[in-house]
Amino acid sequence: MADLQATLDSIYTDILPRVGEGKVADYIPELAKVDPRQFGMVIVTVDGKVYRIGDADIAFSIQSISKVFMLTLALGKVGEGLWKRVGREPSGSAFNSIVQLEHESGIPRNPFINAGAIAVTDVVMAGHAPREAIGELLRFVRYLADDESITIDDKVARSETQTGYRNVALANFMRAYRNLDHPVDHVLGVYFHQCALSMSCEQLARAGLFLAARGSNPMTGHSVVSPKRARRINALMLTCGHYDGSGDFAYHVGLPGKSGVGGGIFAVAPGVASIAVWSPGLNKVGNSQLGAVALEMLAARTGWSVFGD
Repeated sequence: MADLQATLDSIYTDILPRVGEGKVADYIPELAKVDPRQFGMVIVTVDGKVYRIGDADIAFSIQSISKVFMLTLALGKVGEGLWKRVGREPSGSAFNSIVQLEHESGIPRNPFINAGAIAVTDVVMAGHAPREAIGELLRFVRYLADDESITIDDKVARSETQTGYRNVALANFMRAYRNLDHPVDHVLGVYFHQCALSMSCEQLARAGLFLAARGSNPMTGHSVVSPKRARRINALMLTCGHYDGSGDFAYHVGLPGKSGVGGGIFAVAPGVASIAVWSPGLNKVGNSQLGAVALEMLAARTGWSVFGD
């Protein structure tokens, strides 16, 4: 642990010449404006130490990383009953694919592809107006990170609402199969706002620390979920957290993780640390190109892969 800052510094030295690689998510107009020449990374260990490099304090749109927090809320509401609505298997398809959803009668393959996350959002909305559900998520993430300054970027939410036609199709398809209980526009309103959560690497790493610490937040001493549930969320991140690039990420990095098209990746070294990395340029499957490279370097230099050194 004593050499973690030196390890991060060496990764930064190796990454810096490549900053700007990849392609920003230009199909969301607000994300198309983001400067790709940015890179930040933060490690928060279970004993509360924080290590950072680069643009670690710049807030970015966490996009699909928010699905981890919504999944945690949904499991808290309905427990294992959630799995009647959504599966737990890798998809092998693009994150916004409709083909698999039709083949499997409106039951999304896992909670991290878009259709699965929309179903999870529907579960969290039970008993809430859309605005209340958004507020619940925001309060939860602020509580986890112990940071009241975390916000939702309304411009990004509006941008997604105006261009998210494929998500509208996915939601309507599930509604046709009676796998959405609430009106489609209400569910998507919450979904687009959750994806527009704006967080820095440090805020994100702090918020996810409970998944590295058997379900409890070691910074506050609060229990968030049971150790069993934390383990299962980590398992889903390892197998499904990077869409149709999940196997490749497990092969190269070997850590549970969740990516977002804003260029962020949240990763967990169980029992050791939570990690957040951000570089806006994406690879061909929609994951941060340099973020994945940096995490591969980190796993190799620390021996943190869940599969061994």
